[in-house]
Amino acid sequence: MNWIVEASSTRPPLPRNEAVRDYAPNSPERSAIRAALEEMSNQRVELPLIINGHEWRTGRRETAVMPHRHNHVLGDAHLASDTDVKAAINGAVTAWKDWSNWPWTERAAVFLKAADLVSGPWRDRLNAATMLGQSKTVHQAEIDSAAELIDFWRFNVEFMRRLYEDQPISAHGIWNRSDYRPLEGFVLAVTPFNFTAIAGNLPTAPALMGNTVVWKPAATAKYSAYLIMQILQEAGLPDGVINLVYGDGAEIAEIALADDRLAGVHFTGSTQVFNHIFRKVGSKIDQYRTYPRLVGETGGKNFILAHKSADVAALATAIIRGGYEYQGQKCSAASRIFIPDFLWASLKTVLCDEIASISVGDVADFSNFMGAVIDEKAWRKHMLVFEEARASNARILRGGVGDSRTGYFIAPTLIETDNLGSRLLREEFFGPIVTAYVYRDSEFESVLGKIDGSGTYGLTGAIFSRDRHIINRALSGLRSAAGNFYINDKPTGAVVGQQPFGGARMSGTNDKAGSMWNLIRWTSPRSIKEAFVPPTDYRYPFLYGNSVDE
Repeated sequence: MNWIVEASSTRPPLPRNEAVRDYAPNSPERSAIRAALEEMSNQRVELPLIINGHEWRTGRRETAVMPHRHNHVLGDAHLASDTDVKAAINGAVTAWKDWSNWPWTERAAVFLKAADLVSGPWRDRLNAATMLGQSKTVHQAEIDSAAELIDFWRFNVEFMRRLYEDQPISAHGIWNRSDYRPLEGFVLAVTPFNFTAIAGNLPTAPALMGNTVVWKPAATAKYSAYLIMQILQEAGLPDGVINLVYGDGAEIAEIALADDRLAGVHFTGSTQVFNHIFRKVGSKIDQYRTYPRLVGETGGKNFILAHKSADVAALATAIIRGGYEYQGQKCSAASRIFIPDFLWASLKTVLCDEIASISVGDVADFSNFMGAVIDEKAWRKHMLVFEEARASNARILRGGVGDSRTGYFIAPTLIETDNLGSRLLREEFFGPIVTAYVYRDSEFESVLGKIDGSGTYGLTGAIFSRDRHIINRALSGLRSAAGNFYINDKPTGAVVGQQPFGGARMSGTNDKAGSMWNLIRWTSPRSIKEAFVPPTDYRYPFLYGNSVDE
């Protein structure tokens, strides 16, 4: 029962949020990341599967390219066959027998060491892989593949410790205990391209709790995923605990979801794909050994609502950072804004001027605020949105253009519409497209209801106002509209340990990545009762005495 003794007697290092480097001109970190970018740009690496701790080269290859220089190949990923996926599942199930019985402190040590490796010797390489393979600026890479990933691994250990410390009371002569068992079977982790930290957290959060994992990363984030596996192996992760497989997501999921040993799915991606997973699991529910845990964070049509009392400069900055950082490809990115007519004229001028100053290009050029969208499919989707906007009554105020000759570049775009039913205000485009709806100052209360009732998502949102009464009205009226709500701040940039992240409605199961609530989903508690001096007679005291009332 060492998991109980250790939880109360062992204290891992207290987590603190990793300091974010500035990469200012002439700084050592700027020189170091430039050197890493140069070195890795001049390499073409192989990206094998990692199954049972071994590299598998299948010969079926798919290239990993730079989105901002799409003719530049960074590496060649080996794609998994059905047999390879089944081998990964079997490897995870076999590794579970040992890993699930490791003391929690030993599991924690692996991920604490991995965090220190990212903080130190691996930082520049992982950031460079994220910049090159996912077209993030140095700042966006730093807050993601360095700071946030480190925070996930350090804070999750603390959350695990707190969870294990939660033990039941015991009556006289009884010892009650909770055994936080891992799930029985394997977990399928399906991760997105847009955050290396999320890609690192989704397989490792279940693994930290004693589970074993088959990890399918996004096709457009294969390079950074391979580096994460190298880091985990250097940190001492045993063979088979996490198995990395590249390939078609639907094909891999089909095999994993059909296996009766499936214990859970940890997912970040589109609502449509997560809905498919739910349906698939539901259709096969009778075959599983246990009910699979389905944990997912999906889409969002995130909003910023401004009141007439808002500070225009702060509001404009939040819209630009919230809508256009990382090309609008954050799950939390602001894509619709609701502005009172009292502010619109001045805000529109500021936004149009500032958007015109945004530089878009190769992320190795540190003067660029934006890089490329992730691939040609995304680029074409955004270009189609512009065509449809021009064909409607919407007005493109800035942007609305793209260039795919060298990289998949989309200009930061601001659109205005008077149609609350427009897909511009309802559908997620996952690009640098912000749509404004201007309302009459007197309509603030009705706008609350329109935001809450429009669309299917509930991920992030923000209110801008200097009136506390208005802020409280927004907090109440939009309580179910966003799982992460911001007051006078952009609706992006959740920090592990500070703003646990997730939304409900069609934005996911709201299990809050970066919190104890997420880790709870990867345990199956067992209640243990031990009687020190058990009774030896089945009869209770009331049975003794006369059979009639005395």
